[in-house]
Amino acid sequence: MNIVLLGPPGSGKGTQAKMIADKYGVVHISTGDILRENVRNNTPLGVEAKKYMEAGKLVPDSLLIDIIKDRLAKDDVKGGWMLDGYPRTIPQAEAMDEILPALGQKIDVVLNIDVPDEELIKRVTGRRMCKCGATYHVQFNPPKEPGKCDACGGELYQRADDTEETVKERLQAYHAQTQPLIDYYDKRGIVVTVLGVGDIKEIFGKISEALDKI
Repeated sequence: MNIVLLGPPGSGKGTQAKMIADKYGVVHISTGDILRENVRNNTPLGVEAKKYMEAGKLVPDSLLIDIIKDRLAKDDVKGGWMLDGYPRTIPQAEAMDEILPALGQKIDVVLNIDVPDEELIKRVTGRRMCKCGATYHVQFNPPKEPGKCDACGGELYQRADDTEETVKERLQAYHAQTQPLIDYYDKRGIVVTVLGVGDIKEIFGKISEALDKI
């Protein structure tokens, strides 16, 4: 089974991706991870990508699709894969449509984990970090003493990325970019939307129910 995984920031997509990979034996492919791996290993594609990254520019679609194609041609994905972070736009989806037939592959399902914006804002803005690496949430996983780390007693802080204003901007960008993508795949009847609210195991139960029908 080949899956494209979609979900807004704060949707718990990473947690569910790991559970999906474990249950269905598919290889979880995060585009960020394979991009960094190519750069770290100094592959020809990685060397090219590094030039853009060091210049503070986005890696162009043409190079990204070559990196994806290279990854999907490897033997370990023959039992199925789950793409996380790609495609993000219609041109990227169209590029995928061009490379997959040559690899003898196709997308079986586009799994969309949907969470209302109000819930996402609550989840993300409530995160608190400590310099020691410990993480908390003011509502779901609070420290014993407000503002203090249980592990080292350090002051907890909120990342700049986790403020309400930043989260709203990221969500607006996500919806503007992703809704056309959902519509694009919906025309083929391969989109499955699961509400990502509630207990992690409950959400995974709904995902499993949907994927078992594929």
